[in-house]
Amino acid sequence: MTDAPATPATDTPFAVWSNDADARPGTPLLVLLHGYGSHERDLMGLAPGLPEQFSVASLRAPQPIQFGYQWFPLAGDLSFSVDRVAEAVAPVAAWLRERAAEHSSVTLLGFSQGMAMATSLARHMPGEIAAVVGLSGFVVPGEHPLFADERLRARPLPMFWGRDPQDPVIPPALVDSTAEWALEHADVMKVQYTGVGHGISPQEIGHVHEYLSHVVLGA
Repeated sequence: MTDAPATPATDTPFAVWSNDADARPGTPLLVLLHGYGSHERDLMGLAPGLPEQFSVASLRAPQPIQFGYQWFPLAGDLSFSVDRVAEAVAPVAAWLRERAAEHSSVTLLGFSQGMAMATSLARHMPGEIAAVVGLSGFVVPGEHPLFADERLRARPLPMFWGRDPQDPVIPPALVDSTAEWALEHADVMKVQYTGVGHGISPQEIGHVHEYLSHVVLGA
């Protein structure tokens, strides 16, 4: 695993990579977006269970909180400002576009708040993201100038959505609005996992491996 140099939040995000720079050109890129209060190394533990063809990069959210980082501020009831989401999306979108030229495709995997980021990026960059894997998270509800949802209605986003129906963290209202959004804007594979809570199971990663292999790699 290799590190990219840290830079301010308004510039290039801090990333750790699964491989060296000289091994990346021409490979499909898979970008990991961690959850609220976590960090860039957390989701890298998933990399061995994902297709080896990918160059995997895990990004650090820009805002320090407690013992980790957040992509955008969350209130105690998980309410948030969509304008703050837009502010978080802009530098990551710029980073993705800079990297896209050297990769065959760009796919996003987000956990919890990272799923909100992954889907927001795909809504901001329709046609530029091959697929989104969302785990135990949500889609930002409503409309915003940041989002080009009308293009996703015409060409739905390939999306894997895994969750435990008893997830104690994500409010039912956000689950419902995510399902409503996906119905109109995504070609979604929804899979539920019992006993996982607000987490990720080995079975789920096996399904993600299969999904990425077939949908992104065309295996």
